[in-house]
This record gives sequence, structure tokens and C-alpha cells, in this order.
Amino acid sequence: MFRNRDFPILAACVAASAGATPLIAQERHEWGARNSDHAPLYDAQFRAPLVVSEVTPETEVLADDLEHPWAIAALPEDDGFLVTERPGRLRHLASDGTLSDPVAGVPEVENRPQRSGGTPQAGLMDVKPGPDFATSRMVYLTYAKPVGDGQSATAAARGRLSEDMTRLEDVEDIWVQEPASSVRMHYGSRIVFDGAGHAFVTTGEHFTQDERELAQDLDTGHGKVIRIELDGDIPDTNPFAGQDDARDAIWSYGHRNVQGAAMIGEQLWVVEHGPAGGDELNLVLPARNYGWPEVSYGVQYSGGAVGSGEPRQPGFEEPIYFWDPVIAPGDMTVHAGAQFENWNGDLLIAGLVASGIVRLALNGPMVTEEERILTDFGRVRDIEMLADGSFVFATDYADGRIVRVTERDG
Repeated sequence: MFRNRDFPILAACVAASAGATPLIAQERHEWGARNSDHAPLYDAQFRAPLVVSEVTPETEVLADDLEHPWAIAALPEDDGFLVTERPGRLRHLASDGTLSDPVAGVPEVENRPQRSGGTPQAGLMDVKPGPDFATSRMVYLTYAKPVGDGQSATAAARGRLSEDMTRLEDVEDIWVQEPASSVRMHYGSRIVFDGAGHAFVTTGEHFTQDERELAQDLDTGHGKVIRIELDGDIPDTNPFAGQDDARDAIWSYGHRNVQGAAMIGEQLWVVEHGPAGGDELNLVLPARNYGWPEVSYGVQYSGGAVGSGEPRQPGFEEPIYFWDPVIAPGDMTVHAGAQFENWNGDLLIAGLVASGIVRLALNGPMVTEEERILTDFGRVRDIEMLADGSFVFATDYADGRIVRVTERDG
């Protein structure tokens, strides 16, 4: 639930948010029609002032003809990038745009659609070089793991990238969602590191009416944020460690389908898909319940009520921000660097329905403005910051591209 003690500047931000001043611009995004009439708890939780930055981005396509690229991660020492393709391929993309053959050793993935002729949601998802990659060459993946009998589960794995970047060695799963599911939808999943020896893994709840209820069940991995150590061990400081009828790895629960995550300082933030309306930006705190499928600012795709039909109830955390209509968020990152320096500290969120990238300016835990940028590129799945403040992103198409964005001088 909404708790001021967790956000010491929250009350002041709520009061100040109404006075935010949009930047001067030629045109702005226009809000679409809402799916629900649920009122936000406070004004800054919904439809922040829309702005257009006084910058001119320049774009360069680094690679194309990738099949549904899902994640891109920069390697240290200007050693290029790792890119995942949803059907199960990992590739190395050199800084000059040279794209490798598929890296060997990647785990087998589930990549079938839920229905014949549909679009797969399952496959190879996130990739991150480990915090100690410079010495260990350890790479972390999340993926849809086939487990037999037509079932699959979100999984996190790690392996050592060879010096020539052609194969992963000593690959092992470090966490597998339980129970497995016969529903090939809503897997999540991102993996991020907290800088203190832990990895957070985000999941989904596999969508269907029966399975989504498991997001509230602490004895399942559905609809959860997971915290593990880098080798897959479970910290004994996790909030449910040692508790009967709860999974020790759970950090938070009541999530729908979390496909974006980033650390802001020492705190984990996520963006997750809502139903029709109700995409959410959440600050994730241990042991907290984020409400799905009991409460939502959205409605069923059919138009019916979600759960209780209410957007909030005691015992459930409030989202920091929500969208209606949805943006269908991919991953997000925190901007930092000399290029686009006025965006430093802002969130850049990949948009699958919104098209392009959604920028949110923050004041503490409050959203003060929103902007839509690079909308001509359509479905964006992932964004990766570079040290100078430029960034790269992946478009989610059968002929997807990796695009670098720099700021034009003057």
C-alpha cells in the first residue's frame, strides 16, 4: 500500500508536481482514450505533463536482420555488445557493427506460440555480463526453459564466454521457476545486479485466469521478483527465507509480467505489463505485495473488471506511476552521461505499443514529466546506456535492428 514512511519526500513531491513546467516544443504526444475510469491516488501517479526535449538525436543502425532481438548488453573495454534473439540465439556485435554467428552453448529454449499461428512470447530473453566479467567472463541469461510434457518455465542461467566470444562454457541454471506451466505466455524476464553480490530475476504469471492467481501464492515462482546470489544460492536475508509454505528466493510478489528492471542507487525499480490499461512503474521493496490479480488500474481485455474491480486495497503497494492506455513496456535504463545531459537521472523505457522510447523525469520517487522519443522506430524491446550518455536500443521485429542514438552538436 501507499506508505509515506518509505518515501520521505513523497508528500512534498505530490504537492509540487502540479506546478511542473513543460519544455517549449513544436508538438507533443496526445493521450489516447482510457480503458477504465479508475482515478489515481495522487495527481503525479498518472499522465504527467507531456514535453518535448530541445535536443536533436542522431541515429545509426549498427545491425539489422536480427530475428526479434530481445536484449542488448554492452561489454567492458569497448568490446562491443551481446545481443539475444528470441528464437534462442546469442550473438556478439562488435563496435564496428560486425555481427557474429550464433554463440555456441546457449541453453535450449521454448519458442513455440501458445496457439497455432500466434506470436511466440517464449524464448531467449535477457543477457547481462556478470559484475566480475572482466576477470570471470561470466554471462547471465534468462530464458523460457522447456522441462518436458509440453511445459516450460522462466529460468536464469550463467556460463563463461570464451575469449574469442564464440561459445559459452560451463553453462548452468542458477534459478528455475516452479511450478512449470503448460501456458507459453508471460515469462518476464530480466536479470539485474544490485552491486552487493545479488541478482534480481523478474518473472510473469503465465497469463491465464487460473495461473495468474498464483502471483498471490508464495509457494510458486509465478508473478514474482526473485533475489539470488550470483551462483544461485539463496540469501538467508531474503524476506521469506525459512518460512513455511513460501519460496525462499522470493523478494516481492503480486506482479503480472515484469519485462523491465533497473537499479536506482540501491533500490530496484521495475516496469510491468498491465491488462487493458494499468501498465505500472513500481519501486520494489522486500516482502511487499503489488496486487495482481486482485487490484489493477486496468480492466480485462474483454472489458470486465480485474479481481476485486478496485484499483487499490489495503495491503497492496501502489504503483509509482501507471499508464492507460498502455505503453507495453520492454526494459528500462537510467540515463547518465554527457550526451543528453538534461536527461541524467531520467528513466528511458522501451515501448512496444507506445512506439519508440518513453522518457520519465523523476523527482525522488515521483514522475514529473513524460516524453515520447524516436517513435518512428516502432516496437522497442531493450535499451542500453553507454558511458558517454549515448545509448543503443533493439527493435522487436522479425528483421529487428540495433540502433545507436547520439546527440547532435549545436
